[in-house]
Amino acid sequence: MSQSFGKRKALADAQEVVPSVPDRTGIAANAERPSEEPHQRPTPPPDVQAPQPRVAPVEASPENTVEYINLKKEVFSALIDSINITELDRLDRPAARREVGGAVSDILAAKRAVLSSREQTDLTEEICNDVLGYGPLEPLLARDDISDIMVNGTNLIYIEVGGNVQQTNIRFRDNEQLLNICQRIVSQVGRRLDESSPICDARLPDGSRVNVIAPPLAIDGPSLTIRRFKKDKLTLDQLVDFGSITPEGAEILKIIGRVGCNLLISGGTGSGKTTLLNCLTKYAGAEERIVTCEDSAELQLQQPHVVRLETRPPNVEGTGEVTMRDLVKNCLRMRPDRIIVGEVRGPEAFDLLQAMNTGHDGSMGTLHANTPREALSRLGAMITMGGFDLPSQTIQEMAVSSIDVIIQAARLRDGSRRITHVTEVLGMEGDVPILQDIFVYKFLGEDENGQIIGQHQSTGIGRPAFWDRARYYGEEDRLSRALEAATKSN
Repeated sequence: MSQSFGKRKALADAQEVVPSVPDRTGIAANAERPSEEPHQRPTPPPDVQAPQPRVAPVEASPENTVEYINLKKEVFSALIDSINITELDRLDRPAARREVGGAVSDILAAKRAVLSSREQTDLTEEICNDVLGYGPLEPLLARDDISDIMVNGTNLIYIEVGGNVQQTNIRFRDNEQLLNICQRIVSQVGRRLDESSPICDARLPDGSRVNVIAPPLAIDGPSLTIRRFKKDKLTLDQLVDFGSITPEGAEILKIIGRVGCNLLISGGTGSGKTTLLNCLTKYAGAEERIVTCEDSAELQLQQPHVVRLETRPPNVEGTGEVTMRDLVKNCLRMRPDRIIVGEVRGPEAFDLLQAMNTGHDGSMGTLHANTPREALSRLGAMITMGGFDLPSQTIQEMAVSSIDVIIQAARLRDGSRRITHVTEVLGMEGDVPILQDIFVYKFLGEDENGQIIGQHQSTGIGRPAFWDRARYYGEEDRLSRALEAATKSN
């Protein structure tokens, strides 16, 4: 290995600082060791709720004894003091891991630490993850079946698998290690996390959504939440396989996405709003120019002509902030065919409705609400809170004239996700919006395993309000067949 990474210096430093390091049984490396007992791994804590189907438990490897943690701290400190981080950053990931692994092996040899081959491999892997990756989170991020990672301080890490939450036995060394990982994540997207800015939204390179809240706001240590998305982009046909919607309902959604209906996707946290939005964008024309606005870029659009915009928080001096409303107003000058707002949560709702009203057909957005009618009410409330001095009826009329369809998504108590309403917005009767359901999900009960039993049902609408728009795109026959098939399947 080249001297630029300081392995010789690491070896010398390790020999000077710690001539003898306790091994994981607490016995010095140069002392006589007692007879070894069979190595016992601690029993992992019980799951909060057993996942369906069952998956392999997530284990912290290896055993986190006090001696092992102290040894890891010493090796990590010696490594950081000796390696050249600048040179390391110039290498690709595999080469960097080889360099760090070689340096760790030399440091362990200098300390005369007595470790088995497996224990040394595990320790080297953990230190490589600390230096080059996300520490104890690396094995979780490598799994495709995990949809959420929730870190509640150093000792409580939960994951969601198949809609069920379970506790892992993975641990962080201390709050400092957890905070360093959090800062590494947010710094990759040009954001900061400190006492003056203890709340931060960010994303991982794969698009996973990240939220961090740190002390003094988080009393028990930094809290990290990662919402992960599948690497393979989901389609509506796959949602049919998952039971989220019927084949007939999926066909209607494809037509809605194709013919340029202005969409609002409503639902609670974790109900699948972003996934559904990604699915629907697939049916926009390949020639259409789409501009997205997000707090943290996570949409995985399936079209070639896409411009992605992301908000920016204020800097240390409190200046330079770019809000969602700034992005929505600016994208109107970018000649978009469709505007997509990742999540509507403030006064940008007014600008999105304005865009929908001024020829940007097929624009979409998501927001948090429990029913389609509540979604319209929330839009009005966000516009009012933004300081717009408009009568409530005027705001409602603007929303009704702008939005064509509201799709309601829900996460049921068994962890499954369903599209519960496909609802048209028809107009106003007095000061009350008129809504018309095309599809609804009827709850029927639950089975002996606690799984929800329900059925998607067509309301029998033969000619929805967007029929003329479908005819303009040449999709009226296809829409007619889908509606007829949906009615027959009830």
